[in-house]
Amino acid sequence: MTLFKNMEPGLLWKYFEEICRIPRPSKKEDKIIDYLIDFAENHNLEWKKDPAGNILITKPPAKQYENRKTVVLQSHMDMVCEKNSHVKHDFESDPILPCIDNGWVKAKGTTLGADDGIGMAAQLAVLASDNLQHGKIECLFTVDEETGLTGASALQPGFFEGDILINLDSEDEGELFTGCAGGIDTLVYLKFDKEDIPPSYRGFKAEVGGLVGGHSGDDIHRGHGNSNKILNRFLWNLSKRFDMRLAWFNGGNLRNAIPREASAVFAVHSDYSEQVTAYYKQFSGIISHELSVTDPRFYLSLEPDELPGHVIDRDTQFNLLNSLYACPNGVISWSHKIRNLVETSTNLASVKFEENKISISTSQRSSVDSEKADISDMVESVFQLAKADVRKTGDYPGWEPDDNSQVLRLSESAYARLFDQKPEVRAIHAGLECGLFLEKYPDLDMISFGPTIKGAHSPDERLHIESVSKFWKLLTGVLKDIPVKTKT
Repeated sequence: MTLFKNMEPGLLWKYFEEICRIPRPSKKEDKIIDYLIDFAENHNLEWKKDPAGNILITKPPAKQYENRKTVVLQSHMDMVCEKNSHVKHDFESDPILPCIDNGWVKAKGTTLGADDGIGMAAQLAVLASDNLQHGKIECLFTVDEETGLTGASALQPGFFEGDILINLDSEDEGELFTGCAGGIDTLVYLKFDKEDIPPSYRGFKAEVGGLVGGHSGDDIHRGHGNSNKILNRFLWNLSKRFDMRLAWFNGGNLRNAIPREASAVFAVHSDYSEQVTAYYKQFSGIISHELSVTDPRFYLSLEPDELPGHVIDRDTQFNLLNSLYACPNGVISWSHKIRNLVETSTNLASVKFEENKISISTSQRSSVDSEKADISDMVESVFQLAKADVRKTGDYPGWEPDDNSQVLRLSESAYARLFDQKPEVRAIHAGLECGLFLEKYPDLDMISFGPTIKGAHSPDERLHIESVSKFWKLLTGVLKDIPVKTKT
């Protein structure tokens, strides 16, 4: 341990630094699974693995705590793998390179993976500590949370026995989460034919960048620019004014990240070259003004490029540009029950050109199942007008708050005792695995809390150092206060 050697709690930071060294993209968690198994065996702890790859490590109760209820501590192994376009990094083999910047831990040009590496580190610190007071602990590490919650979906009844679960995947210290949104992905596929472009045309390349991006649940209400929507708006106007012909469009990566970058290659008749350049300057200024508060580093670049070998056919171009423009994006509605909670949203996450097909990824979230279905249907209807093939996948339930939650009352009391202030109790618009756990374990009493993480799912992700200490104190304080088992 080097970077975090003087930081407290030392054991937690030790394991976080070790986790940063282990590649763990979604669906490719083999290395972190092996690490967890080695950890369990080196500490003489029972462990098991299910067919999906989920790991459960069990720690016996401390002395005089044998009669306490069993607690499940839960986090996910995988991380969102995003980097700035100029950064060379292979997430399947390279370690994350953390650094400290003015009270925050960040990574060098990539996502940090504190979502949910810091939750994993807290679990390992609990498992390795020999001076904590707690009953029996089961630490559940799930796979593939970020790209479909497939680990939680595959979890079978009886894999763990605890009836209290503490999810460690929240990102706002001082807040206790008792509910979350459900979600669904709406995927779109458009086929196209290739057409030759006359030599009298001139090629251009446009790029959008400098956007903040962020988590499509936690940050969707902040009004950050969506690179796909911005670039498409530019291309739509070029098509309307100058008979622009599109060769390719590439923007965004992950369904649960607000896209920060996008690029396109297109062609216009050489007679329009100067007019295109003039319009580009005008359009860039308009968007810079619109995003001056939310995305002050926004840029749109336009450079001459080689004439593309082909462009997509006119009908597909018309359908693509119009459907992307019409596709809803951002906050759709706010909750009338919970103050300052986004109820329903949608994210136009990625646009990818393949050999003869365009793939478009969108994701919808809502704390109301019927509204989740409605916004997904709305997105589907837009692309059906464009004669696209639309498919829905990754549907997962929300988690409704439980006003009678015992672990919520314990956590509120512990927070007030430890920090002499009341925590805020709220629901979150991001998706957590808790709703899926309830399907298999309907009697679970659950809560979620964590340290402060900003910019999750983007290279701007940062972890607030001071909040980690408070997170640890709250976690260990709650574990100490877990009540005795109910006699039957």
